[in-house]
Amino acid sequence: MAGSLVLAWGWRRALAAGLAGGLAALSQAPIHAFPVLWIALPVLVFLLDGAVETADGGRSGRWRAAFGIGWCFGAGYFLAGLWWIGSAFLVDPLRFGWLLPIALAALSAGLGLFTGLGTLIARLLWTDGPARILALAVGLWISEYLRGHILTGFPWNALGYGLAANDTLMQAASLVGLDGMTLLAGLIFAAPAAAVGGGRAGLATAAAGLALFAAVAGFGAWRLPAQAVAVHPGIKLRIMQPAIDQSHKWKPEFRDEILARYNALSTATGTDGQGLAGVTHLIWPESAFPFLLTYEPEALRQLADLLPSGTILLTGAIRAEPPAPGESRTRYFNSIYVIGENASILAAYDKAHLVPFGEYLPAQDTLEAIGLRQLTHLRGGFTPGPGLQTLAVPGAPAMGPLICYEAIFPDAVVDARNRPEWLLNVTNDAWFGLTPGPYQHFHQVRLRTVEEGLPLVRAANSGISAVIDGYGRVISSLKLGQSALLDAQLPVSLPATFYSEHRSNAFWLAAICMLCLVLIRARRLS
Repeated sequence: MAGSLVLAWGWRRALAAGLAGGLAALSQAPIHAFPVLWIALPVLVFLLDGAVETADGGRSGRWRAAFGIGWCFGAGYFLAGLWWIGSAFLVDPLRFGWLLPIALAALSAGLGLFTGLGTLIARLLWTDGPARILALAVGLWISEYLRGHILTGFPWNALGYGLAANDTLMQAASLVGLDGMTLLAGLIFAAPAAAVGGGRAGLATAAAGLALFAAVAGFGAWRLPAQAVAVHPGIKLRIMQPAIDQSHKWKPEFRDEILARYNALSTATGTDGQGLAGVTHLIWPESAFPFLLTYEPEALRQLADLLPSGTILLTGAIRAEPPAPGESRTRYFNSIYVIGENASILAAYDKAHLVPFGEYLPAQDTLEAIGLRQLTHLRGGFTPGPGLQTLAVPGAPAMGPLICYEAIFPDAVVDARNRPEWLLNVTNDAWFGLTPGPYQHFHQVRLRTVEEGLPLVRAANSGISAVIDGYGRVISSLKLGQSALLDAQLPVSLPATFYSEHRSNAFWLAAICMLCLVLIRARRLS
């Protein structure tokens, strides 16, 4: 098989790369079949072995072939792993349905460019021996890092999430973060390719890959305690998951029904036989209100009547500010409110990392001229907030707010100057229905807790609402699509992790050292 892949050419090589990428996508949530990477990445190695000089192309032909192999692999990976994004265009199919095939094709092809860059870098460092495993791991790590940062970044389904498939394996993220998990994944899962025709050195490389996997698993087993994490006494959380249909969410005729559902769920009898009495913190999901809360005195009055004395409401909401001097448009923010007695707003956080084409439209005037709109119903979209904050919450430790997909960016979760003791993630995954998308989102959020050593409370309109401890373990949760409430306690935070204190500094140093080793090896063999 390896020989056939090395000799594959033209459409056969492109098809093999695309199928290998699609297979690799099975390593992501909700399937978590990470062993498929022991097939997919060696296939990629063998295909790159076949990207040799041609009579008419020379080295440039080899590099074009390497880029093409990576692009096909990446396009297959992202199409198989992100097809569910098309569901968002079907919420309002008359306006956006025509964009679905265009968006999926453009997304897969565009993200595949990063993988193509990774395999191109790897091929520039390529050798005929086991060192090519290191070259591929470094190339894919560089491309995944760039994907997570260029043009606002989109690190969704990074290769490292495939390695972080369960509670045990994800613990290594407390040391190296997502970027380090991606590098480890490349080293571990590509290593078996070295054993094919590689002699003793190749067998040693494959064995080293297995040993590295065992080390990751062993560290996770050592780090995970058998007992549950302690909780803060006197704090009772009530998390709402109303599962409001996205097609109804912003229609004026449903506003009273939506508010009534929130009120009914909030006051319902919980598993302990009690209603809202005794709840210290009531948590509603992203953009809970189908209107501007501060512009609706009647809604504020209902909130004041709903909240017992001493109960704090943490909720997503749309916030508006009048036009700034010299501007004509009202500015809208996707926000979290901390609301206290008499519905007084005690604090607010504005989402800083907005979703392009979802919450705002880049080059809006130009794109609207050709008929494109953002998926939100606000003219002009949202305005980004100032950045990471830590909010004071009465009756609870300091909290780090995260709205929706802000939680997928590993280096932009916590205000390092004022470390919170827990994270709150409000989201609305109703855009994506009962597809893999909400599961992938949830899994990525779990890894943030491991990286930071902080518990996280998650309230989703429709998605997966949960309480997660600082080890990434799900303490309690609601099912995707379920309309229900979740009563829970707040776990205490862990000491700051190595990753949270050093971020990517140590990892960058290790990666640069490995890159230097590859360069030295390639120079000696050239």
